[in-house]
Amino acid sequence: MACWSQPISEQANIFAAQENGWFRDEGVDFTFLPGAGGGDALKNVVAGNADIAFTNLEPVFFALDQGSKLKAIYNIYPQNVFNVLTLKSKGITKPQDLKGQKIAVYSKASGTYHNVLVLLRSAGLKESDVEIVAAGVNNFAPFIQGQIDAQASTDTGFYLARQQGLADVDVMWVRDVLNTPSDAFVVTEETYQHRKDLIRRFLRAYRHGTQWTIDNPDKAGEIAKSYATDGKDVAQNVEIVKLRNASTVNDDIRREGLGWFNLGVLRQSEQALFELGLTRNRIDVADIFTNEFVERA
Repeated sequence: MACWSQPISEQANIFAAQENGWFRDEGVDFTFLPGAGGGDALKNVVAGNADIAFTNLEPVFFALDQGSKLKAIYNIYPQNVFNVLTLKSKGITKPQDLKGQKIAVYSKASGTYHNVLVLLRSAGLKESDVEIVAAGVNNFAPFIQGQIDAQASTDTGFYLARQQGLADVDVMWVRDVLNTPSDAFVVTEETYQHRKDLIRRFLRAYRHGTQWTIDNPDKAGEIAKSYATDGKDVAQNVEIVKLRNASTVNDDIRREGLGWFNLGVLRQSEQALFELGLTRNRIDVADIFTNEFVERA
């Protein structure tokens, strides 16, 4: 599995499946291949270095736009976890207020950047209406010091910032304007066509770890201590696990099963990226995103 990141505490469900032998029970020799962004994860899959990519959706659409043959097989986080934070003293409380402001993102290759553009679009604004700067992952210092007017982040990033002393902020959640899934498992079309048994076995183990983590967040936080690069603080792990548990389920998932894609929402996401000029070709999401591997109760 090629991941967008190093092993981090929010992936405790994966570590639970490793620790408890659920990948092994499915005959899967599991390896975690770290990366620096969803684009990295996809490149490793396309290059044959991994079988399955754990990636955010924007790089998937970009790769499809450039001709890659991919299949999205599991909706990891159906809830959009991205946000934009502003200090209450700034009086910036809605997307329209961002005009003329300086906004920090993790990088211009990150989901924070693409979701800022989606938030701006909801207010009829363009990137040229603001100043976007790359500050690094979870670097809130310029924002806290008042050098930045707004900070793009995620739910877990926001939590960590509060642990570092961030207070008195207004939060604009991108999900309130477009609830794009945050991450998915993606394979090449060739893997999808010829290795479906491997996909099913991998997803059974992953789903087992996910449900166990939803049911046992405290134990999952303990397991993350042994696997995650940021996992030394068990209490912090548990809080991050709870945030990820919340982003793993929504009404669709409760009704249809873990991993289910809402194609209507994905069509809205594809249209937004096209209208923002981030993709040049229209993409039929029904050809790319499949619910074939969802196990309904």
